[in-house]
Amino acid sequence: MPLSFHKMHANGDDFVIVDSRNAANPMTSTLARRMGDRHRGVGFNQIAVMLDCDDAVARLMFWNADGSTLDACGSATRGAADLLMREANTTSITLRTNRGLLACERTATGTISVNMGAPLFGWSDIPLALELDTAVLPLAGGPAATSMGNPHCTYFVDDLTAVDIATIGPSIETNPLFPLRTNVHFVQIINRNHIRLRIWERGAGIALGSGSCSCGAAVNGIRRGLLDHCVEVECDGGTVTVQWDGVGPVFLIGPVETMFSGTVHDSLSFRL
Repeated sequence: MPLSFHKMHANGDDFVIVDSRNAANPMTSTLARRMGDRHRGVGFNQIAVMLDCDDAVARLMFWNADGSTLDACGSATRGAADLLMREANTTSITLRTNRGLLACERTATGTISVNMGAPLFGWSDIPLALELDTAVLPLAGGPAATSMGNPHCTYFVDDLTAVDIATIGPSIETNPLFPLRTNVHFVQIINRNHIRLRIWERGAGIALGSGSCSCGAAVNGIRRGLLDHCVEVECDGGTVTVQWDGVGPVFLIGPVETMFSGTVHDSLSFRL
């Protein structure tokens, strides 16, 4: 059966939205891998499927390009919120993910704000393989760990240009300390309200941006006392804002843009 989709991006962090409201969930790990192939498929970092939901406008489920699943994706959540708010001609909606109910709003400047839920710091919540202090992990460089519905490991460095992300990223992603693998962040602090962030994304590799990684990196900086409660996160593809009061939910604010829409056919041929 043909499968319609929207290809979108948030500061270059590209994702696909499939609207399966009023239908069964069509996505499988195999289909996600095939669609995520940048040479033979659509290509994306993540894919989100919108499903019917009793207590929200839609329920979102997420897959990485390698076919693995994840519970949170800030960029694709903002993209789905943008599409659904345009459809309903409204500036606020609620979406459900495995993180719970997420309130989404369109700001006065047109960016999308998402309540991403509260970060988790318990070793078993991230999860880690051992009971450890997640503020400073026993790895070279002393990174911090948190969960935003997916695991995050944050390194604070003096010079991002000196970091070989393509080598260090995958070695940390698959470190036995992280049984479900982890996203890896490398943060250079510009000032207490501004960081430069580069990302090795679990299941996707080096990414131009990532909503949940931006949240995880800012949260780890705030909890260490390095950053104030509102942080401009400058990624390779652009900038988002992360707000966290140190206690409650994390708010992610940034732009999204639709690139094109199309249809996947049974043979995985594509029509735009």
